[in-house]
Amino acid sequence: MDARSSRTVVSGIDGSQSALDAARWAADEAARRHDRLRLVYAFGWTTEAVGHPGLGERRRDIMLEHARRDLAAAEAAVAAHAPGVPVESELVVGYPIGVLVRESRRAELVVVGDRGLSRVGGLLLGSVAMALATHGGCPVVVVRGAGQAVAPTAPVVVGIDGSPVSELALAFAYEEAALRGAPLVAVHTWTDLVADPVIAPLLDWEAIEVDEQVVLGERLAGWAEKFPDVVVRRVVTRDRPAHALLEEAVGAQLVVVGSRGRGGFAGLVLGSVSHAVLHRSPCPVAVVRPGEPG
Repeated sequence: MDARSSRTVVSGIDGSQSALDAARWAADEAARRHDRLRLVYAFGWTTEAVGHPGLGERRRDIMLEHARRDLAAAEAAVAAHAPGVPVESELVVGYPIGVLVRESRRAELVVVGDRGLSRVGGLLLGSVAMALATHGGCPVVVVRGAGQAVAPTAPVVVGIDGSPVSELALAFAYEEAALRGAPLVAVHTWTDLVADPVIAPLLDWEAIEVDEQVVLGERLAGWAEKFPDVVVRRVVTRDRPAHALLEEAVGAQLVVVGSRGRGGFAGLVLGSVSHAVLHRSPCPVAVVRPGEPG
């Protein structure tokens, strides 16, 4: 991770329980990094109102007061959870996606909940979380499974496919494992290397697995020297990448993925593997975007 001048972990607040869980997670992360925590409530509002001329402004004032209370409650919850972490908070006028994307350009890390107050039926990842994972200017953590107890020795899991983005994800994952004193699980799958199922029965799968073990070893070599205290377990398997990562995510502290892999299109959309992990992971997910230091 580069030394950003702000050394700030940003957490988005919206009054939901999910956002409070994310703020507590962000406070723990700020403590590990010796950073300050910045709580941001994005207050999106238009003064246009239908009907009575003064109705819009009165409603705005009421909602603004609710937002201030929600932000103060989040600050109090964080202070009780991690009393040693320096905290600042700000209510920013603007819509959440735009506000938090701008915040991400100055932050070391942005942390959000997996759903907001508008989530319906618990089926979909929140739009703010998804937009940040796709367009954030720094690594973004979406906090999932906040209510589950995880041992301090639980691993950090990272997916490696050999792309430049997965190299950034690997760097971030090593740092997270080192900060936590946790082991690292490096997952590399290779079923997707076979494009034509017709020739699959003719291939020497054992030889391919040996080759892929070598590939993973080469990817890990430099980082193992930089982080000699991080114990690494290698997982090389003939499996779908998302499925393999989700299996290893059970009982993990954090899963780290790149925003897109070998098949991505210049960062315009979130990769299919990252998308699947974000929607189904039992633990928090960090998404590292191209061009952002890990």
